[in-house]
Amino acid sequence: MNQATPPQPGADDRSPRLVRDLMTVGVQTCTTTTSLAELAQLLLEGGMGEVVVLDEGHGVGVVGPEQLLQAFARGGSLATLTAEDMMRAGVPTTPPDIPLEAAVQLMLDQGVRTLFLTHHVGGVEYPAASISARHILRLLAAQSPDELRDLGILAERESPIQTFLKRRDAAREKNANQSKAISNRGG
Repeated sequence: MNQATPPQPGADDRSPRLVRDLMTVGVQTCTTTTSLAELAQLLLEGGMGEVVVLDEGHGVGVVGPEQLLQAFARGGSLATLTAEDMMRAGVPTTPPDIPLEAAVQLMLDQGVRTLFLTHHVGGVEYPAASISARHILRLLAAQSPDELRDLGILAERESPIQTFLKRRDAAREKNANQSKAISNRGG
């Protein structure tokens, strides 16, 4: 069988070698009071795998599908559960400049599928990027480094202002549609 060999980390100048070469910039977050239903929606829509729980801007825990499934299996009143009730305490972190193999070993040692890269600003440590088992699987499955160009520190992405403007416009549109629906029912 003639099958192409996937790019190995460090195999050529464009192959990812370090965490920063393969990470995703941007992390889904929620507050400690976010409901189970809202968390499920974030996980379904976001595609990130896990959500970092913030308390006053600081990362205090992580919620992923496993935590939601555990809450569901326990039964009880799911409607009252919050991120704080379900989260895995602590945010597993990694520096951006370690080899990918070392990051994978950290995941295995800690029993997690995602590691986060954090920024420290004004006394607050917050998650800014992540690397996960999914990133490593994409690397292993890639037939060329070009298949990974959406990842890493050099990936093209929207500027923060572009992201803000899109979210603002989407929120305005949603509010306008809700107002129309209300006025149509009343009139």
